[in-house]
Amino acid sequence: MKKGILVTGGAGYIGSHTVRQLGEAGERIVVLDNLSKGFRDHVLYGDLIEGDTADQALVSRILADYDVDTVIHFAAHTIVPESVTDPLMYYRNNTCASRNLLECASEAGVKHFVFSSTAAVYGEPESGQCWEDTPTAPINPYGMSKLMTEHMLRDLGKASAMRHVILRYFNVAGSDPQGRIGQSTPGATLLMKVAAEQAMGKREALYIFGTDYPTPDGTGVRDYIHVEDLADAHLKALDYLRDGGESQTLNCGYGHGYSVREVLETVQKVHGKPLNIIETERRAGDPPTLIAGADKIREVLGWQPRYDDLEEIARSSLNWERKLTGQAS
Repeated sequence: MKKGILVTGGAGYIGSHTVRQLGEAGERIVVLDNLSKGFRDHVLYGDLIEGDTADQALVSRILADYDVDTVIHFAAHTIVPESVTDPLMYYRNNTCASRNLLECASEAGVKHFVFSSTAAVYGEPESGQCWEDTPTAPINPYGMSKLMTEHMLRDLGKASAMRHVILRYFNVAGSDPQGRIGQSTPGATLLMKVAAEQAMGKREALYIFGTDYPTPDGTGVRDYIHVEDLADAHLKALDYLRDGGESQTLNCGYGHGYSVREVLETVQKVHGKPLNIIETERRAGDPPTLIAGADKIREVLGWQPRYDDLEEIARSSLNWERKLTGQAS
């Protein structure tokens, strides 16, 4: 029987898309999710166990029962402003729970570990573009909570045979192009999701936080990556580790950015109707520009994005929102 893959947070947005791709590839999957942000019906393959990564007895039992040799770790809180107002929750859930998971994985002899990290570890890079060797200097607890896990993984790698790939996500957007699953997180803060909700009338207005950044149009610039391409990066990371690849830290982005205004203009174009947009003050913890230096992931993993198209990202987001609201496409 195939070795098992434990996917923590596999009922969430990015996790569920990755689980679907793993299932389509014939992998043996077990998902561990506390369903605080995830959805049971988004897990289309494998077994779903409701529970928490902080529960060491449960994690150890799953690793043994499913003969797990690979962990793909998504489970985390991910909202930057929330991390600023409640930092200890982020260190408990993102850092301490990850430490418990790593201990269980190490004791169980897990060989491969793929970790969902974030571009937030870079803070405010001088050039606005970050490469994997750009100094890390998080400006919010979310970024710091993820960076601490990166350090734990690297230290454990030096002390054991476990090899890892750390994937630093830039701005994830879009949904399954076939409309089977999508971004459903309640109270979501990701721009494309919020814009799609406003387009469907689920929000009265859409806010631009800051119009005075040192960018071409004054709004924040980000590297938006389609969730399908991001999920594929996890499968490529798994193949790489199985082929004996050394531990790596890789940026997940397209290598170019769009401003908030550009994203909203694209959503309006695809939707065919204007959005109700309100401009307001900057939020704490938001850097002006954050774009991936994205060459290394292509070289190391052979990853080739297929959805590097802002209109396609907007279309899949709007179509999923229509499905959620029962509106005809």
